[in-house]
Amino acid sequence: MKIQKKTKIVATISDRNCEVSFLKQLYEAGMNVVRMNTAHQNTEGSLKVINNVRQVSDRIALMIDTKGPEVRTNPTEKGLEVKTGDRVYVKGAPGTKSYENVICLSYEDIVDEVPLGSRLLIDDGDIELLVRSKEGDQLVCEARNPGIILGRKSVNIPGIDVKLPALSEKDRVAIQLAIDEDIDFIAHSFVRNKEDLLQIQEILDRHNSRVKIIAKIENQSGVDNIDEILDHSYGIMVARGDLAIEMPYSKIPGIQKMLINKCIEKRKPVIIATQMLHSMIYSPRPTRAEVSDIANAIYSQTDAIMLSGETAYGKYPAESLKTMSVVACEVEKTKEPFNDIPVEVAKNEVSAFLIKTAVQAAVDLPARAILADTETGLTILRLSAYRGNRMIWAKCYDRRVVRELALTYGANANYMDPVKNSYEFVERAVNSLLEDGSAKKDSRLVIIAGNFGHSTGASYIEIGSVNDLLTKVKRTI
Repeated sequence: MKIQKKTKIVATISDRNCEVSFLKQLYEAGMNVVRMNTAHQNTEGSLKVINNVRQVSDRIALMIDTKGPEVRTNPTEKGLEVKTGDRVYVKGAPGTKSYENVICLSYEDIVDEVPLGSRLLIDDGDIELLVRSKEGDQLVCEARNPGIILGRKSVNIPGIDVKLPALSEKDRVAIQLAIDEDIDFIAHSFVRNKEDLLQIQEILDRHNSRVKIIAKIENQSGVDNIDEILDHSYGIMVARGDLAIEMPYSKIPGIQKMLINKCIEKRKPVIIATQMLHSMIYSPRPTRAEVSDIANAIYSQTDAIMLSGETAYGKYPAESLKTMSVVACEVEKTKEPFNDIPVEVAKNEVSAFLIKTAVQAAVDLPARAILADTETGLTILRLSAYRGNRMIWAKCYDRRVVRELALTYGANANYMDPVKNSYEFVERAVNSLLEDGSAKKDSRLVIIAGNFGHSTGASYIEIGSVNDLLTKVKRTI
C-alpha cells in the first residue's frame, strides 16, 4: 500500500540501479517523481530509467536534469594535491587535460572574466583558490586549504557571472530526449534570468511539446531575478548545494523561505533539494539535524522535497525514501491547517473566491477531502496553494496532467474519462472513491466544479456525505 502524504518526494535515480522491483519499492514508500541527472548519465542510461519507471506506474512523473551554464575542471591523469599557500595556475582550455600544477577548465574565457581577488571554489567548495594575479592566459591562484583537485568537478565563482551560454550541446540532447519521450519536466540548472528559460521554451514550442520547465535556483542572479524566472517557468527547485557556495550559507534559510513564499503567491510548485538525508548515503539512520531540515521545509510550505545521492548511489535508498515519507506524514499532522494567503487575481474572480472557500470549508467542517476535476491542472494548483490539511482528490481528463500534479502539495491525482456535465462528474468520481476505499458512505466531501465549461473555471461548491451526494445526483439525472 503506497504511503499517503501531502508533501511530494523527488528521487534521483541512476541507470546503474533502476530495476523495476527497486523502483516499485521506492514508489510504495512514497516516491512521486523520478529525477535523472544528465551530468552523470547518457541518453542510453536515461532511456533505461524511463522505460523501467513506466512499467511501475503511469502516475510517476519523470524529470530530466540539464547541466546548464556551469564551469568544471577538465579530466586529469591524476588529481593535483595542494597544500595551503601553494601556487596553482588556472586556465580556460576546453578539451585539454589538466597537468602538473595547471588546472584546465571547461570555459575558455575564464581568465578574461574573473577579476583579481576572486575566489574559485572547487568541488562544492572543498578547495578554495584565491586569484592573486594573471600571467598571459592563466590565473595565478593561491590555495587557501589543502586537498586534491580532481577532474570533472564543479567550479563556483561567488559574485561573478561568467558569460556562459544558457545551453550546452549536451543540454540540447537532453531537451530533445525529453521531447521525444514525452518527459514531464526539464529541470534546468543554474538559471540566471528569463532568457535562459526562453531558449528552452523556444525549442519546446518548435516541437509543440508540453514539457514543463523547472528552474533550478542555485546562484545570486537566480535569486535576484526570481520574479521574471517564475513568470517563465512551471516551478522552481531550490538547489541549496551550489546556492550555499555562491553566497554566505547563513543566508540560505531566509532565501529558502522567501522562494517558497514567492512560489505560493504565484501558484507555482517548489522543490527543496540537496543533502536532506545526506548521512543516509552511508548510514541506515538519519541525523536529528536532517530530520529537522525536512520538517523545516514542510513547515515552510514547500510542495516537494528531494533525494539525490541517497537514492542514486547510496547504500540505503529505500530506507531514505521511507524515512522522508514518515517524517513528512508526522510533520503534516502538526503544521498549520490552512495557509491564509490572498485570493489570486484571476480572470474569473468567482472561481478564485470559490477555490479559497472550498479549502477553508474542508478544514473547518472538517471534510474527508476536496474533490475537483481538471483539464489543465490549474484549479488543483490554486487549491494547493492554501496548503489545507485535507487531501485534494483530483480527477484529471488528461493523463499527462496526472503526472504533472505529482509535484503539487496535497494533490492525489487520477485519470478520468471526459464527462458530459458536472452531474456525471460527481456520480463517477464519488463512486470511484467508494470502489477504491478512499471514502465511505458517511464521508463528508467538499466538491468544487463548474457548470459552464472548463474554460470558465469553478462555479459552485457542493458539501455533503457521499451517500447524500449520490442520492441527489440520481434524483437530478
